[in-house]
Amino acid sequence: MGSPEFAVSTLQALADLYPVVGVVTQPDRPAGRGRVLTPPPVKILAQELGIAIIQPDSLREEAGMAQLRSWKPDLIVVTAFGQILRPDVLDLPAFGCLNVHASLLPRWRGAAPIQAAILHGDDLSGVTIMKMDPGVDTGPLLSQESIPIEKYETAGSLSQKLSRLGADLLVQTLPKYLNGEARQQPQVGEPTYAPMLKKSDGELNFVDDAALLERKIRAFNPWPGTYLEWEHGRLKVHRAGVVGSLHIERFEEFPPGERISFGGKPAIITRDGLLILEELQPAGRKSMPGEVFLRGAPSWTNTYINDRPS
Repeated sequence: MGSPEFAVSTLQALADLYPVVGVVTQPDRPAGRGRVLTPPPVKILAQELGIAIIQPDSLREEAGMAQLRSWKPDLIVVTAFGQILRPDVLDLPAFGCLNVHASLLPRWRGAAPIQAAILHGDDLSGVTIMKMDPGVDTGPLLSQESIPIEKYETAGSLSQKLSRLGADLLVQTLPKYLNGEARQQPQVGEPTYAPMLKKSDGELNFVDDAALLERKIRAFNPWPGTYLEWEHGRLKVHRAGVVGSLHIERFEEFPPGERISFGGKPAIITRDGLLILEELQPAGRKSMPGEVFLRGAPSWTNTYINDRPS
């Protein structure tokens, strides 16, 4: 059971080693500017592998449950599926349901663990193989592996790393689990939660710290993306840098949200420093470097400031 690109590595790894009797994934959804009906990445791979597929809106539908029962699975592996499993699903396979979760549980239970780890400035992320129970990411742990979060990591780049790591860790864990040799350990420590994100979460608030805003831009890249509104519409921000207030002349004169030019690039005053817009995308146009945008946007600012002399 899985849907997005993150789950593709897990399906491929399982199909290389085990008989996968079926795939459950989300329905096709409209995507892109043309709103073309688009299948989930897991469905595309399952079709290439010749594996049976169902796409129920919910596993509460009797047709979906009937198909699950007919497959008689020994084990269900869940990776970024997007639905909470009821007890009748969890209890169906003899070996239960295992989850490949993109965090070091119990830190960042929930729907957006990769984004949460970057947003909150964690040094480490990782994957957990967990035996599922009726709670949300509350089951016992079978294995974990961590990796560092790099300085310029985005949710997209970290997701790719964790997708491969999760698939590898799963196939390392499965033999001992199926043989009854794997030790199930309860989760220890205070849990944190990563709620589902929505488009409006990407709006930048310049009363926040500059470093937090920079992490948010990386955490929400590629989805839901970050943006600000100005007189020419929505301006998406794909990459940014930070300059501390001690390095900025006349910083005290400007309120948070003031648009300025700094070093030939568009920038915005925040509570404690400057957010340099390195790469952005005006409404209806392609992504561009900040200096290119500034040359074509004379209304951005009339204020130019420089580094304080050392």
